Amino acid sequence: MQYEGQVALVTGAASPIGQAISKRLAAGGARLILADVDEEAMEKFAASLTVDHITMVGDLSQESVVDELVAKAKAAFQRIDILVNNAGGGVIMLTPDHTSESVKRTIDRNLYTTIWNTRAVLPLMVDQNYGRIINVGADSVRNGLWMHSMYNAAKGGVHAMVSGLAREYAEYDITANVVAPCMVETPMVTEARKAGNPMVAQMESVIPKGRSATPDEVASLVCYLALDEARFITGQVISINGGSAMQ
Repeated sequence: MQYEGQVALVTGAASPIGQAISKRLAAGGARLILADVDEEAMEKFAASLTVDHITMVGDLSQESVVDELVAKAKAAFQRIDILVNNAGGGVIMLTPDHTSESVKRTIDRNLYTTIWNTRAVLPLMVDQNYGRIINVGADSVRNGLWMHSMYNAAKGGVHAMVSGLAREYAEYDITANVVAPCMVETPMVTEARKAGNPMVAQMESVIPKGRSATPDEVASLVCYLALDEARFITGQVISINGGSAMQ
């Protein structure tokens, strides 16, 4: 029970990656705060859990919604030990095809959700002198995928903020890191492959392992960084990418 006594906030919790992360944390004894914009998916997933948890449905790119979420979490559990900024979602298209609305949506979904949740949770972590912040980024920031320029602009911010957080909050035993997956085998990707969408093969062609990651493979790295024993890893962007970008 590696997370026993701890409370974890997972955003985008109803997504395939969010569910995999939440299940691993729950299996380790964590109590959960689950947030997502998809009410139906959230209710279905939450109903499958047997651990102590609360849920909230709302647009986490809005600061007021995040403030409500954290207030609800404080009332229920009085602490937040682990924050997983998983909420996001790409608007994937060629750069000239983007509109001001699609660019804003991409940045809101990925960067502002991360900013507002981190700012809201940090005072709690400072008070308890402990915290683990893990942002789910994107390997496309490094390897440069087709039609990802605006998505990378948003995820690049998600990557960059951890170095500042790591330095500012190291004295409080708060770590901040990024897990950067390549393409992940979600139901949407599976359906696109079955439909013969050429984008799937194109995206996977840059992965030496020859396939997408599974949600559980991504969750395994996220949940390691959430452990107390990962205390000396901070300010890092760690790729889980099948070799699509290498150092």
